[in-house]
Amino acid sequence: MPKYSTGSGGGGDDGDACELCGRETADLRKATVAGAKLLVCSNCRPHDDAGNAPSDRGGPSGGSRGGSPGGAGSESQPTESRNKELARKQAKMYDSATGDSKRWEEEGTSYESDRLPYLVSGYGDVVTEARQDAGLTVEEVAAELEVDEDDLLAVEDGRAATANVGGSVVRALEERFGIDVVDE
Repeated sequence: MPKYSTGSGGGGDDGDACELCGRETADLRKATVAGAKLLVCSNCRPHDDAGNAPSDRGGPSGGSRGGSPGGAGSESQPTESRNKELARKQAKMYDSATGDSKRWEEEGTSYESDRLPYLVSGYGDVVTEARQDAGLTVEEVAAELEVDEDDLLAVEDGRAATANVGGSVVRALEERFGIDVVDE
């Protein structure tokens, strides 16, 4: 298990394991990762805030990165550009994970106009029983009501909320079978 430094160890013979990943190695170097001064292995060096450079910035000089010596601006500039870079990467990852939103931007959503109401406990069994008592299949009911079969199955399985079934589907089922599944 990795150990985490509080920055007070000062390096030296603190151990032979990377303080970030826990890998045991004799090739450890000082690095600043997310503000913590750690001894890291070669695999973890890319996480060094200094950008892969061997880091020994904890000394009295403050470790200026080039710019005005010891000035406050010399540290804020790289931090700001790093923060921008991280924000850009995070936004890119978020966009790729959420998929294409153009359809929703152009057409809007129907959630407000077709909001799923609160449903009674066991609503799925009520709908299934009503459909079976009428002697109909899921396919027949879906075709008759012009709703998606998957939405109807989700209602019968009690998964209407998690399957994003619209309230219009539930109300159509209530009307068709003369049942009450909406908790009003």
